[in-house]
Amino acid sequence: MEDFIREYIVDNLKNKMRYHDLPGEDTPILFIHGLECAGSFDYPEVAAQVDLINHRRILVDPLGSGFSDKPDNYLYTVKEHAEYLYNFVKSLNLHKFIIFGHSLGGPIAIELADKCKDSVETIILSEANLDKSSEDSSSYKFGSFREDDFVNSIFDEVINGNTIYNSMWTAALSVCSSTAISRISKSAVEGGNPSWREMLYSLKCKKTFIFG
Repeated sequence: MEDFIREYIVDNLKNKMRYHDLPGEDTPILFIHGLECAGSFDYPEVAAQVDLINHRRILVDPLGSGFSDKPDNYLYTVKEHAEYLYNFVKSLNLHKFIIFGHSLGGPIAIELADKCKDSVETIILSEANLDKSSEDSSSYKFGSFREDDFVNSIFDEVINGNTIYNSMWTAALSVCSSTAISRISKSAVEGGNPSWREMLYSLKCKKTFIFG
């Protein structure tokens, strides 16, 4: 059986991002998950949908999440994720592809699309952050803590406090780096410059935004 789980060396420190690469002849789709998630955990069922099985489907676990490496020396900002994903896309020779971004994966998708320009056929966003995190969002709450406090205590408290009521969510969160969650949450609180909303509006590719 062909192994569809691959790894990509992100930098000269040999940090590795792991991903599923599912075959298909139609336009490749790159899936970028949101905060507290993992592509290897959340998207296999999506990728198996009848309407998508003819597409090549690439499900990434960005650094700090899922089965990918979790180096503490990364900034884990939206921009930094987009930068190494841009190099990743180039390494795959994706001349035309679709980007799907959910929640906080949305800003990463937007910044990646801005870098890839004409190579992006369509960007699809689901409940994506377009502006700075709102006060009722998880990223705002996580990003409001001092990093040391979040890493040393709050992260475990969040997992332990939700395991009974939302075990699937905490299962994905528990394999994330607490440092990565803290730093990307702070990045979401700061927002983009220009804003991700402005960046999205300036893209020339087709755009779809899913609410609810």
